[in-house]
Amino acid sequence: MGEKVTKGVQILRGDPKKAIIKLSIPMMIGMSVQTVYNLADGIWVSGLGPEALAAVGLFFPVFMGIIALSSGLGIGASSAIARRIGAKDKKGADNAAIHSLILALILGILLTVTMLPIIGQILTAMGAKGRAVELAIEYSRVLLIGAVVMVFNNVGNGILRGEGDANRAMYAMVLGSGLNIVLDPVFIYTLGFGVVGAAYATLLSMIVTSLFIAYWLFIKRDTYVDITLRDFSPSKEVLKDILRVGIPSSLAQLTMSIAMFFLNRIAIMAGGENGVAVFTSAWRVTMLGIVPILGMASATTAVTGAAYGERNIQKLETAYLYAIKLAFMIELGVVAFIMVFAPQISYLFTYSESALVIKEGLIEALRTLPIFLVLTPFGMMTSAMFQGIGEGEKSLVLTIFRTVVMQVGFAYLFANYTGFGLIGVWMGIVLGNMVAAVVGFTWGRLRVKQLKEAFGDS
Repeated sequence: MGEKVTKGVQILRGDPKKAIIKLSIPMMIGMSVQTVYNLADGIWVSGLGPEALAAVGLFFPVFMGIIALSSGLGIGASSAIARRIGAKDKKGADNAAIHSLILALILGILLTVTMLPIIGQILTAMGAKGRAVELAIEYSRVLLIGAVVMVFNNVGNGILRGEGDANRAMYAMVLGSGLNIVLDPVFIYTLGFGVVGAAYATLLSMIVTSLFIAYWLFIKRDTYVDITLRDFSPSKEVLKDILRVGIPSSLAQLTMSIAMFFLNRIAIMAGGENGVAVFTSAWRVTMLGIVPILGMASATTAVTGAAYGERNIQKLETAYLYAIKLAFMIELGVVAFIMVFAPQISYLFTYSESALVIKEGLIEALRTLPIFLVLTPFGMMTSAMFQGIGEGEKSLVLTIFRTVVMQVGFAYLFANYTGFGLIGVWMGIVLGNMVAAVVGFTWGRLRVKQLKEAFGDS
C-alpha cells in the first residue's frame, strides 16, 4: 500500500516560503481568537466584583503552568512528526503521534491526581484569604478535573500542526475560544453559577474541542498519521525525541512567566503601584502584537522540521529566513500602529476618573515598550527552528537568555542606574531584547552553517 499524502503533507514537503505562509496564517487567526477570549473572560468575570476577579487571578499561575506543560508536549509532538514526514517515514510519524497521546494521557491524569488534593494549600500559600480563596478553590477544582482534556487538546493540536494541517488546528482553537466567549455569560449570569460558571464554560468548550480533534484522529481518519494501538511500538528513542523538544519548550514558557514576575517588581520599584498599572496595561497591548510572531513560529517549527527530516538544509534555511523577514515586516506595521494611536489605545485603560493619573505614563510606555517587537522575530524564529530540528535545549537557553538575563537584567540596570525612572524600565526591556535578538540570530545562522557542512549541502 502506498503512502497516504494529505494536502498538509504536500505543503510541508513543497515550497518552503509558501509553506510558511499557508501554515502561519491559520495559526495567527486561531491565536488571535484565543487572545480575544482571554480579554472577554476577564470582562465577564469582572462584572461579579473584585473577589471573583481575584479568584480567577489566584488560579491563573497554576493554569498557565498546566498550559505550559501541555503546549510544550504539543510542540514536541509537532516537531517529531514533521521530521519523520520529511524523512518519508510514515510508520515513524504514526508511532510518534501514538507516543505523544499516551504521554498526554499520563500527564493529564498526573495533574488531576496530584493537584486536586493540594490546590487549597497552594492558593492559600499565595497569601489570599476569605471568600476569594473559597471561590478560587471551587473554580480550580472544575478545571483540574478536566486536565486530561486540556492536555489532549494541546497535543492533538500539535499532531495536526506537525503534519501541516494548520487549518484544522485553527478550527479547533477558534471553536474552543469562540464557544467559551458565548458560554461564559450563560453559565455565569443566566444559570447563576457565578465565577464557577466561568470554569464550567471553559471545561465544556474544551470537551467540545476535544471531541472534534478525536473525531478527526480516531473516527474520520483522514489525517496523515494513523493512530491505532496495534501500530504502537514502544520506543525510548521516540520518547526522548518528543521530550527533548517538549520539556525545554514547557520550561521556556514558564521562564517567560518568571520574567514577568521580576519585571512587575522592577516597575513597582521604579514607579510604585501606578508604575505596575502602566506596565501591565502597556504589556497587554504589546502581547497582542506578539500573536503574529507566535503563529509564524509554530509554522517555522513544522516546516524546518520537515526540511531537516528530508536532509534538505537549503530548504530549512529558506524557511527560517523567510519567516524572520515576514514577521519583521508585520511587526514594523504593528509597532507603528501602536505608537501612532497610543493616546486612543491608552483610553481603553484610563476611561475612569481614578485611572486618569496613569494616562501620560501609559502613552509614553506605548510609544517605547512595543519597539522591542521589531527585532523579536530574529530570536523567536531561531528558537522555533531549534525546536524543528529537535534541539529543544538550545531553544530553552535562548529563551532564558532573552527574557530573564537580558530583558530583566537591562530593565533593572536602567531603572536603578540611569535616573530615567519608569522610562528606563521600558528602554531596558527594548535594549535587552535587541541584544538577545542579535545573539540568537547569530547562533541560528551558525547552526544552519554547521548543518550544511554536516549534510554536504552548500
